[in-house]
Amino acid sequence: MVAVDKLTLTRWREMDAIAVLSSFADHAKVDPSFHPRISQQTSRWHVRVAGREWELLCTGPKFWDVQAERGGGGAVDMAMYLYGLPFKAAVALLKEKGL
Repeated sequence: MVAVDKLTLTRWREMDAIAVLSSFADHAKVDPSFHPRISQQTSRWHVRVAGREWELLCTGPKFWDVQAERGGGGAVDMAMYLYGLPFKAAVALLKEKGL
């Protein structure tokens, strides 16, 4: 079992999705032609993680998978979503990545 303290969990929940994505992605490219409709802080990214291609919208700690119409928020959610991991394995991955 991988133990994690509340301070670390809070930091991971608030971590910017783009920063997390850059740690996970084999390749990441922002879409300069994207014009957000709701929040001007939203950006669209085309990424490859663990051999899969994703089109993600990122706003602060939140992310949205455009194709699957699903998303989440924070580093743990992103690790679980992109790698298909359970919580404990996602925590272990974040620690391994030094996040």
